[in-house]
Amino acid sequence: MKKLILKKLQSTIQGAVFYKKEFTDYYSVDASSYQIHPKIIVVAKNEKDVINTIKIAKKFKTSITVRGAGTGLVGSALNKGVIIDLKNFDSIRLNNNHVIVGPGTMKGQLDSVLKKSKKFFPPNPSIGSFCSIGGMLGNNSSGSRSLKYGSVIDNVSEITFIDGNGIKNTLPKNKKIGKKILEISNKLNIKKIPKVTKNSSGYRIDKIKSLKDSHNIIIGSEGTLGVIISAKLKIRDIPKKRILFIIEYKKIQDALKDSIKINEIKPSAIEFVDKTTLKQIKYKFDKQTKCLLFVEFDDKIITSEKRLKSGIIGKIVKRLIKESEIFQWWKFRDSSLHYSLKSIKKEKRVPHIIEDAAVPVEKISNLFSALKKIEKKYKTKIISYGHIGNGNIHVRLIMEKNETKIIKKIAIEYFDEIIENNGTISAEHGDGLARSEFVKQLYGNKNFQIFKTIKQQMDPNGILNPGKIISNKSTVIKNLK
Repeated sequence: MKKLILKKLQSTIQGAVFYKKEFTDYYSVDASSYQIHPKIIVVAKNEKDVINTIKIAKKFKTSITVRGAGTGLVGSALNKGVIIDLKNFDSIRLNNNHVIVGPGTMKGQLDSVLKKSKKFFPPNPSIGSFCSIGGMLGNNSSGSRSLKYGSVIDNVSEITFIDGNGIKNTLPKNKKIGKKILEISNKLNIKKIPKVTKNSSGYRIDKIKSLKDSHNIIIGSEGTLGVIISAKLKIRDIPKKRILFIIEYKKIQDALKDSIKINEIKPSAIEFVDKTTLKQIKYKFDKQTKCLLFVEFDDKIITSEKRLKSGIIGKIVKRLIKESEIFQWWKFRDSSLHYSLKSIKKEKRVPHIIEDAAVPVEKISNLFSALKKIEKKYKTKIISYGHIGNGNIHVRLIMEKNETKIIKKIAIEYFDEIIENNGTISAEHGDGLARSEFVKQLYGNKNFQIFKTIKQQMDPNGILNPGKIISNKSTVIKNLK
């Protein structure tokens, strides 16, 4: 079968087709802890290549999984069949209030083009320059400033993609498909939708209120509904001024209380880091400092500063207004994942599984209580940092790497708590191999059936990235490196 597919692809595709071990090894991993060897890799040259690859995969009943820069943390871009790499789709067409980009465009590349026109695309994952726009669309990425500017799903107006039949569609332009999606979405059980400000789990049917929103079904779908070939992104003017406050705390609970109060002042960002990150910062903090908040404002700066200073428990240790200094301190926060890995021995680095949950911000102390219970029960240590203004905390577990059964138990218990608190199991990284088995529990049976109906509509043969989002198998500890 592999030989037949390979032969057909080689005779049809204008781009490159690879199958040798050095290539399948490379595409068998991403930034997650998983590994799955694909059979064939297609580096598509153009739109026709994408269409033909999907049609061939459909004919031979093999899977097709789209890959961006491979920076995903949950194995979304890994699968057994054909991997399609869209790095050649790196076009950027700039207009006044939007930019049309190809999925292979790197975020850093887009940022530098926009900066010349004093514009920016708000979602800013900490991996920054190294992730692709296609990956950001697939995972509904966010970053530190999603508190003010939203996630990717809030900053896109149009998507062109190839569905599971190899047909090119543009939403919301294609009203026929849009109406079908809207009709399906209207059956939504709203009670089971996470009550959070950012969410990358499941299909975002809650974001489809009218025909003009129909493209939102593709965002966060991890390549399971279509292969994106271009997107129209909303862009904004770079703020004229910014101010960043670094606030230290001797008690984590005080930082949690402050984050809720500060949220009311409407900052552009509120970020949390624990002792692991602050130890890496070249600044003399109080020896008793347990954590920091990074609080940024980019408008109403004078009144916001007054309100901040009058109502917080923590101590402001830095007030930064110079762009170079703000940039430097944000680099410390953005390096939290690196610092967490650096501080853990390789044999104690547990896979990214519970690393991306979020709860309503007023319930943030419940999330930390759940983590404390896990620490105590399983004698593990936890490193935490993240977008506390959105109730989204990234978690690194430190325990014996080979205790996979315990890792799964922890995931089950933690997600039970998160769902109980109206949260989401993934705020910005997606479901992938790590969390797809928990999607039905999160959304309930009725919404999960709606997800399956949408999948059937867009990918009737189930060839697009199978096993992600809609899954009847447990993959949380399977295929670990």
